[in-house]
Amino acid sequence: MPGSFETLSRADLAVLVPELLLCGQLIDRSGMAHLIMEFGREGMAEVAIEEWESASPWYTRRMQKALRYEGDDVVTIFKGLQLDIGAPPQFMDFRYRVDDPQHGEFWLDHCGALMDVEPLGDEFVTTMCHDIEDPTFDATAIATNPYAQIRPIHRPPRRPADQHPHCAWTVIIDPSHVPPVMTHHTEQIGCTAAASTELSPIDDGDEGASDYAGSLLSDLRFSDFSRSALVRIAQEVSLQHHLLALGFLLAVRKRTSEDKAREITLKQLTGIAGVAAQRIRDALGLPSDLEGLSAVLALHPLLNPKQYVTSEIHWDGENLELWISRAGRVDEDGGWPTLIDADHLEPLQALVRGVNPHFTVRVNSDTPAGLHIAVDIAEDPAPECVEVAITKVSSGAGFAFQDRGIPLPLFVV
Repeated sequence: MPGSFETLSRADLAVLVPELLLCGQLIDRSGMAHLIMEFGREGMAEVAIEEWESASPWYTRRMQKALRYEGDDVVTIFKGLQLDIGAPPQFMDFRYRVDDPQHGEFWLDHCGALMDVEPLGDEFVTTMCHDIEDPTFDATAIATNPYAQIRPIHRPPRRPADQHPHCAWTVIIDPSHVPPVMTHHTEQIGCTAAASTELSPIDDGDEGASDYAGSLLSDLRFSDFSRSALVRIAQEVSLQHHLLALGFLLAVRKRTSEDKAREITLKQLTGIAGVAAQRIRDALGLPSDLEGLSAVLALHPLLNPKQYVTSEIHWDGENLELWISRAGRVDEDGGWPTLIDADHLEPLQALVRGVNPHFTVRVNSDTPAGLHIAVDIAEDPAPECVEVAITKVSSGAGFAFQDRGIPLPLFVV
């Protein structure tokens, strides 16, 4: 039974990484509904813009450095998108064309986010595809080159209704472009412990690719990476979750009281915790028993990467306990795990019930040193909580990845 990322096989890691990328995108599906209820559609858009602006430049640069594809050209931007929780593979089916190092295009053959929002009407589509995308695409691009601009060729609302591809964009790097000014909220997230956390080094001696320094590929086939590279990618993607959640919390705090901000972020965490647990269980074929739950806990982004979130899982064959430290790097940032205490167990309840609805968590102790909980088995299954049900409205909650075969290198056309 797997423990942490480091204990997984190369094959299992290759399955897990796209799952983590998709779950990162579903963080927004989990949080946005609660923002709409609190701030309306326009307030939701403001928070979404700020959270992605805050987080994406930092995690984009982290992944570039980890996989050694640092650069300042269009290819570097496209590689970053392939490893970004804002663009999970296949669900957000980005396709790329490179004209030269300063010019390129991408389009979405399928946009799962659009499929989720289109039923809400053109106003919500415009909010996502215009108001949110314009500043956040540029925030991602400037992590590579401050003179990069991403501009639409066409985008939704779709006219005609079956327009395909769903959207298309140009990427142009030009010294005449005026670089956007880094926002204060972006600077704040750049000063977090999450942004500077050191993760596991990649062993160049492992079988498989240890970086992404070569050609841009039409798709990333994660099974082509080495085991240690996949461990690092899984850690980085989990850290992307935390950086985005910190950006979300920061943006919400600006608009309401501290108690309300924590309440909204706790609901966001509850929804994604349950969906991620279920997807991890199913993707790796884990059993719905306590041993299977112990494996899910060890791999769940709430508790990863271990260099950022300090926790211990104790499974002795009969009893399962979890201890979440209050002295980890995440505690310096006030991130997700700090929202959970004896009076706010909803995210852990959702997580364990994502594996088995008969599971329930019980507090053994809650002290300044840490939260110690035990997992019990109830006779009757618990109903699915509202926060998880809201997240599952997204088609991403049930999305199935496909084997697309050998990816092709993309060259200048």
